[in-house]
Amino acid sequence: MTRPAWIAGTLAALAAGGLGYWTGRQDGPVPAFVEWARSGYVPALVERARHGVARLLSAAQAPALPKPAIGPVVYYRDPDGKPVYSASPTVTADGREFRAVRASEDVRFDDGDGEAIPADMAGHGTEPGEAAKPGRDARRILYYRNPMGLADTSPVPKKDSMGMDYIPVYAGEDEGGVVKMSPGKVQRTGVRTEVAERRVLSVPVRAPGSVEEDERRISVIAMRTDAFIEKVEPVTTGDHVHKGQPLLRLFAPEINAVAAQYLTSIGYEGGRRRLENLAIPPEVIDEIERTHRVPPSITWSSPRDGVVVERNVSDGMKAKSGDVLFRIVDHTRVWVLADVPERDLAGVAEGQKATVRVRAFPDRTFSGTVTRIYPHLMAETRTARLRIELPNPDGALRPSMYADVEIATGDGKPVVAVPDDAVIDTGERQVVLLDRGEGRFEPTAVKVGLRGRGYVEIREGVSAGDRVVTAANFLIDAESNLKAALQGMTAPKDDRQTANAGGAP
Repeated sequence: MTRPAWIAGTLAALAAGGLGYWTGRQDGPVPAFVEWARSGYVPALVERARHGVARLLSAAQAPALPKPAIGPVVYYRDPDGKPVYSASPTVTADGREFRAVRASEDVRFDDGDGEAIPADMAGHGTEPGEAAKPGRDARRILYYRNPMGLADTSPVPKKDSMGMDYIPVYAGEDEGGVVKMSPGKVQRTGVRTEVAERRVLSVPVRAPGSVEEDERRISVIAMRTDAFIEKVEPVTTGDHVHKGQPLLRLFAPEINAVAAQYLTSIGYEGGRRRLENLAIPPEVIDEIERTHRVPPSITWSSPRDGVVVERNVSDGMKAKSGDVLFRIVDHTRVWVLADVPERDLAGVAEGQKATVRVRAFPDRTFSGTVTRIYPHLMAETRTARLRIELPNPDGALRPSMYADVEIATGDGKPVVAVPDDAVIDTGERQVVLLDRGEGRFEPTAVKVGLRGRGYVEIREGVSAGDRVVTAANFLIDAESNLKAALQGMTAPKDDRQTANAGGAP
């Protein structure tokens, strides 16, 4: 018997019983009435009930009208249903527009049946055990994990302390912590990715400094015996002099006595050595040997090219032994002494390049090299002094100028680097989200190195060419229970779960 016939017969029996009860309580010939109902009324009632039930079943089996799409447009899909998507309006090769997919149409990239939901949210809003019923999902449930991302699993459906259902993990979904998200959710959360590349990272260390003279390019003219200055050449402080240029003419009794002794023993090394010990210029000694006479006065010349920064001599004055007469400095190379904070010392080494800017020339930069890091720390300022040497051919850099120093740390070799935003620092370790494609994201622990100019070096965990998440990585962590993956929740914890997973206890 079909279901419509069974329902019609039941309704007819109920109607007949009610009618018999009613007629038994009325006055009149009951047998005649029963005969009338059996011959005409009941068959008509059964036929009418059968037609009504058939209409109800036809209406119930009719396909429901599709619900209108609501919400903002999250992405655009190929009009033919192909797995081709776009974040902005576009057209196919033949000029047809892509179909807009709104928030209520949160579908997967694949062609699954029914409304697609993220794999990590399967089972929410159901009674415990309902998600595991046969026919609801043909996939096999391996185990259930904590909905708040804690490292806690269960072999059977259960609730946590707040009454939230544990989330089922199906066969094929337990991919070692890989998080799956639907394309709609990826679009709404604003996920952006970038390829890890090899690049040179330079972390600048900035410090204040000042320009100083190169100590090795300073010459002092001083007498080693008492002398009288006969004539000073027209050379003043600030003048530039050349090596061998005459500076003054003097008379020294001791020098004349030693020169006379030398003439009596020319060829004897001791006599020449005494003249050299008095700092007599070599050309004066050669002139004594050539002329065999003691000069009445000696001309003193500049020992190097440079600028006269000090003059303490005048015509006719007496210069005592040790008095500084001239100080000459070569400014073609200068030093910059910078004070680097103690916390930055680890990134600074001798031989690194440095860029110097001075306030007098804000539009110019001067390049030099760190040649010395002084061994002592200044206790008052907690800084270490370092020396930078740089050329100064045009004399633009003058001693005592204030300077701003920027030292490029690192060895200049390219390293694997990702943007700073790609690294999630948990406090104990650093994690990067790798984009595995098709809405799959895998958290990977990394070891970081240098940081600079918006990038961080990845020494272990990521290779060049890997695509990493740079935006919305914290939203992925929150919405997809990434904390569970970060804390190693991947395998069942007891024999029953192992049996469910298909493994050996």
